[in-house]
Amino acid sequence: MPSSEIPIRALPTLHEFFAPGGILARSSLPFEYRTGQLQMAKAVELALNERRHLIVEAGTGTGKTLAYLLPALRTGQRIIVSTGTKALQDQLFFRDVPFLETLIGDLRVCYMKGRANYLCRHKLVSLRNQPILSGLEEIDQYRQIAEWEQTTETGDRAELSGMPESSALWAKLDARTEACLGSSCPDYRRCFITEMRRKALESDIIIVNHHLFFADLSVKREAGGAPDAGILPEAAAVVFDEAHELEDVASSYFGLSVSNIRFEELARDTDSLLRGKQGAANLPALTQQLRDRARIFFAGLPMTGDGRQPFTEREHFLEANSDLYDSVRATLQRLEAEMDALTSVEEAPGLRKRVSRLRSEFEFLLESNASNMVYWMERRVHQFAERSGVLKGHDFSRAENDHKKGRTLAPEGRFSSTRNASRTTFLQATPIDISELLHELVFDQIPTVVLTSATLTVQGGFEHIRKRLGLAEARELVVPSHFKYGEQAILYLPPEMPDPRDAEFPEAAARCIQRVLEITKGRAFCLFTSYAQMRALYERLAPVLDFPILLHGTAPRKALLEQFRSTPNAVLFGTSSFWQGVDVQGEALSCVIIDRLPFAVPSDPVIQARMKAIEEAGGKPFSDYQVPSAVLTLKQGFGRLIRSLEDRGVLVLLDPRIRKQRYGQTFLASLPPYRMTATITDVEEFFADLANKN
Repeated sequence: MPSSEIPIRALPTLHEFFAPGGILARSSLPFEYRTGQLQMAKAVELALNERRHLIVEAGTGTGKTLAYLLPALRTGQRIIVSTGTKALQDQLFFRDVPFLETLIGDLRVCYMKGRANYLCRHKLVSLRNQPILSGLEEIDQYRQIAEWEQTTETGDRAELSGMPESSALWAKLDARTEACLGSSCPDYRRCFITEMRRKALESDIIIVNHHLFFADLSVKREAGGAPDAGILPEAAAVVFDEAHELEDVASSYFGLSVSNIRFEELARDTDSLLRGKQGAANLPALTQQLRDRARIFFAGLPMTGDGRQPFTEREHFLEANSDLYDSVRATLQRLEAEMDALTSVEEAPGLRKRVSRLRSEFEFLLESNASNMVYWMERRVHQFAERSGVLKGHDFSRAENDHKKGRTLAPEGRFSSTRNASRTTFLQATPIDISELLHELVFDQIPTVVLTSATLTVQGGFEHIRKRLGLAEARELVVPSHFKYGEQAILYLPPEMPDPRDAEFPEAAARCIQRVLEITKGRAFCLFTSYAQMRALYERLAPVLDFPILLHGTAPRKALLEQFRSTPNAVLFGTSSFWQGVDVQGEALSCVIIDRLPFAVPSDPVIQARMKAIEEAGGKPFSDYQVPSAVLTLKQGFGRLIRSLEDRGVLVLLDPRIRKQRYGQTFLASLPPYRMTATITDVEEFFADLANKN
């Protein structure tokens, strides 16, 4: 595959860089030679040189980022590094790469996010004279963006620190593909996406995230290899960091999703881009008809409450509601025909393509019967703060009262009311098994793929992740962490806890959490497998705990983490997004409590379909899929505690099934070698010893 030119200067060998007394040892970092880091770097370099795939579990603290960056640079070829989160992407580009440059000189590295993160200059100009801005807030935001556009070099909305995350205006101005005019755009040469592509072509390392990688792969797949499709250039290799997330991310981009909001946005963009254009006089009435008919259709879906639900009765629904379905399709077809007639309007072809895609996906979701797809519906509730921010699923008066008492810490104005809520309804189709797709589109097409994470093995083996991802041929490497888990952490499994499904569990869990937090003096993450369980324990513990409590949903995750780090003895109650990608070092985090083994919800339509497929293939859904997936998630959650050689603390799992059920041994055998106990006095002595040493 094409690659960038060979660098003109020689880079240090792996031994010169990583060995004792080497370049890294002479850096500003407190250096401790890690054999695992050099071992991983050698394995990555060998895989790159021999064009082989590699899968590496590198324990926390291995230094895996440098262990793949230097070998990638030494190839002299273009390499894509894909991370699981934007947070790790930021860390790579803004911290790790500059540090590496201080040691080996300037590097050609670029940073790419999804198109929705970037401003479209053409939209900004087009919107200037359109009466589509909603209220004074959007008008003020437009002025801020217009001023910023004059000075920004990247067009990345992350530079707009004062722009609310939920800004409705940004969605009208971003550079998403469906509204892009491509090379016919009058602002093409000045386009931030065009500039980003140019930088990528000139770079040796391109840092992206999994969402962008698979979104780009999906666009290229649909375009059938068209030269202008996608934004990522070809590369000699791809390194997937946080590779344990690949199945879920890839599934979302190889599937289809149509929502009521997508219809609203299409109508809005058509109105704003084609208003006043010659021959477009009929469009306002047609877009309003599309809005009305789409609203009626989505309101008629057989949904019971909010959340994810299977859509197994599609044929029955179509029979009973064919008029609703046909009316939406007919309006989309009329819209396509109207846009076909606008031959002299430059914005029309892009919008027409967008209408056509929406219609074909809408038809697929209602009429197709693809055997490898699961069809489902989802309704999400979006609650908007009365001042700013979001608090999901929490009572406004109680939250505000707690805030005034100092019980729950959250930035001023971060509470919301359910009366300020909107609902988005989705029709979805998700692949049941993506292993063949990934094998065909990734592992067969890219000469070298490196998969790495701190959590890839179950009981020391890669069988589960390889099977789920379709990775047939690959070298394997497990690099143990150099942390001394037996000395640094104690795993407390409280005795006599009821089963998490029993009615007595919440009260018993609350008592145990309170007792442990008294020993650790707060300084804890309490991690839950659902919002409902988090709220239930929060309601029980908030009145009795004397520590500052941070509640997931009361502010953006980044803000909550900053508060946690800066607030002595804080306790954070969190759900899924706090189980991984969070790095809090030092005494501020001395305890991680997990309520139950993190099995996927069996009623989830995608999980149901995958379990059924495994059973039909002769497998055992629980032991072959649910247990291994839960093991990897538990390892991620526990991995929040020990992040450096200086960290110390207690891990607590309230779920007694890890000791009482046979599958519990699979979990225990997959965890690092923590010291385990079922006695609370051992936890007390552990912290007493820490206090004496300090």
